[in-house]
Amino acid sequence: MPRVVVDVMPKPEILDPQGKAVLGALPRLGFSGVTDVRQGKRFELEIAGEVTEEVLAEVHQMAETLLSNPVIENFTVHVEQPA
Repeated sequence: MPRVVVDVMPKPEILDPQGKAVLGALPRLGFSGVTDVRQGKRFELEIAGEVTEEVLAEVHQMAETLLSNPVIENFTVHVEQPA
């Protein structure tokens, strides 16, 4: 069954306190070399039937109206092939 993935991330100009908390915790856990962390959301939508341009347009609309807040977040939509 095809899967469409929507990745949602805060816009670059928006503060990300969760990402900053993770960034601060990494060195305390012995991990080094990470200079920034941004935390987002991932939605995996399993689609019945073929993923057409119309289906992708509908998923894009879902992302704009429900899965993300376009004022403070950006999103990408892509098809993930089953393993």
